Amino acid sequence: MQNEINIPIILDAVRKVGDVFLKGYKQNEIPQSMDELLKQLEDIDILCLTSLKEDLSLEFPNIPWHIGDEFDSHSQRNPAEQQEYWLCDAMDGAIQYLQHIAGWTINLALIRDGKPFFSVIYDPLANEMFWAKDGEGAFMNGKLLQISRKTDLAVMLAVFEYGHQDKSNNNLNEEIGFTVTKLLQNFGIVRNYGPHGLQLAYVGAGRIDLFVQEDLDTYNWIAGLLIAKEAGAEILTTAGTSWKWGSESLLAGSKSITEKYLQIKSTN
Repeated sequence: MQNEINIPIILDAVRKVGDVFLKGYKQNEIPQSMDELLKQLEDIDILCLTSLKEDLSLEFPNIPWHIGDEFDSHSQRNPAEQQEYWLCDAMDGAIQYLQHIAGWTINLALIRDGKPFFSVIYDPLANEMFWAKDGEGAFMNGKLLQISRKTDLAVMLAVFEYGHQDKSNNNLNEEIGFTVTKLLQNFGIVRNYGPHGLQLAYVGAGRIDLFVQEDLDTYNWIAGLLIAKEAGAEILTTAGTSWKWGSESLLAGSKSITEKYLQIKSTN
């Protein structure tokens, strides 16, 4: 393993493919059938992964690749067996991209010993590159990130999210509804934006005060988790325990804000 990694090479590779997608943005026909949708999603995956692998293989020839399939709940419960590997979400927010809507990013994480060691999220539309390395802080376009310092819930922005796992045989829909109700009753601004990783990066940047999700979504979270954590956010489950790989909920924000939310959640 390479203890020191060449961060500029990684950022350049992610920016390169993101800018390719930016040139093609709104050039596709919006898919009108499931076959069309799946074909365009596959094309995105192939283009993104081919470009990243080509650009990073010389610098990191021995690091294998894993695709973050957010529809596969089983694989999200544990990290891969390799000590080190790239975990790529080819495009977080690919549906937005295909629908000609803002809110799509290129996400890449380097996993080491079962934890994110380095991650990057690139938003081509905003020309913003978020990245973090374990123990060394989080940055956006070279500027050190810091989480929100707000104390008044009335001016806080809280976001809720949900994943793709089957919710027909459990009470997840009810839990999500309970969460949204609690947020609407207590926070000044409540939104659901779409790209999970970018929203977590926004927690790190102080743009979003609280991120809440009640179901399993490891692959969508993992790149943003490290950025939020390195910027000072608490990374918990919605039960208030420390988040770990395979946890089936996520709560991210400053310590004071997550504590307030957990108090709110515990009241009827």
